[in-house]
Amino acid sequence: MPELPEVETVRRGLAPAMEGRVIARAEIRRDGLRWPFPPGMAARLTGARVLGLRRRSKYILADLSTAESLLIHLGMSGRMLISGHVPGSFHHDHPPVQKHDHVLLEMEGGGRITFNDARRFGALDLVLTAEAEAHPLLAALGPEPLGNGFDAAYLRQRLNGRATPIKSALLDQHLVAGLGNIYVCEVLHRVGISPKTLARDVTDAQSEALVPAIRAVLSEAIEAGGSSLRDYRQADGELGYFQHGFQVYDREGQPCLMPGCGGTIARVAQSGRSSFYCPDCQR
Repeated sequence: MPELPEVETVRRGLAPAMEGRVIARAEIRRDGLRWPFPPGMAARLTGARVLGLRRRSKYILADLSTAESLLIHLGMSGRMLISGHVPGSFHHDHPPVQKHDHVLLEMEGGGRITFNDARRFGALDLVLTAEAEAHPLLAALGPEPLGNGFDAAYLRQRLNGRATPIKSALLDQHLVAGLGNIYVCEVLHRVGISPKTLARDVTDAQSEALVPAIRAVLSEAIEAGGSSLRDYRQADGELGYFQHGFQVYDREGQPCLMPGCGGTIARVAQSGRSSFYCPDCQR
């Protein structure tokens, strides 16, 4: 599933084609994806101007001139693809509509935004912009890891007394929003913490190191266009490149790349997910 860097990359890619532009026509080609689409979705989108695109955790919100926001979740295999005329780029003809193209947004000026989702685990909804933060998918989310609300003092307070492994704690979307398996593995390796360390045993110094490491790994991944492992593509169809810089993720049995370490990357199952780490330099 796309994590924060992939979703932020998609948001940035969509912005030139959507922000400030009117949705000339919306075509909804099925009743829903993971959940049913809201009533009258095509009519509610058609004629609306996109005032801005923002991200909350792994969700994109398109704020509309109708005082509603289109909430988008990519799910496991969802893609937002751009074709036609996009300001500042070359013109590309619209490809033929495909079987898994479920929502088409024809933008003024000739651009088209296509939501394609082969597995249909994605979701789209419409919510009043003023009440968006109260949406059931957003209401219980923790602070953004790149925002001011996430700092070492907050992290220490939330980890205090928790008997769950630190890897699982950082994946808890109630604690911090948007982190996923790939980037938590990379962060824990960067700061030298074993994914099996209990959250309550993380020291103050380690909490101080975790916050900037989280921000650095996410920022680097965003600049690289995210990580493409299976289905993920950027809005222009290009792959992300951060996977070429993985230090531990999906590198079981390979040498640790931490200077001076000499260890071997191992894998352990935690809560049904694979954690990759170096037993030698992550204690």
